[in-house]
Amino acid sequence: MAAPPKKYKYSWPIEATLDVIGGKWKPLVIYQLKDGTLRFNQIVNRVKPRITQRMLTKELRELEKDGLVKRKVYAQVPPKVEYSLTKKGQSLIPILDQLCDWGSEHMGDDIEFRCEE
Repeated sequence: MAAPPKKYKYSWPIEATLDVIGGKWKPLVIYQLKDGTLRFNQIVNRVKPRITQRMLTKELRELEKDGLVKRKVYAQVPPKVEYSLTKKGQSLIPILDQLCDWGSEHMGDDIEFRCEE
């Protein structure tokens, strides 16, 4: 029988953080959920046209696995699935707000949307 895999030990806290929220889409998905629960298509509409449904599904699954997003499935036809931030996910919003502010201040001329939208 194979031994269970050891839990990875990070060298730095920022390395652990970036492992969980790093990438192009995860911060945007988290930021879209900051004001409450959304259905899958609502998230798609907020981050499209740049993210595919397949990629969004992958990112949501990873965020759920890492305890940042909660997925609620309703037993109905057609299926209804809602996503919301967990307490752990909500704790990232002040950090993402600061990243948004930094982007507005330093990259403002290259930005189409504002953080408040």
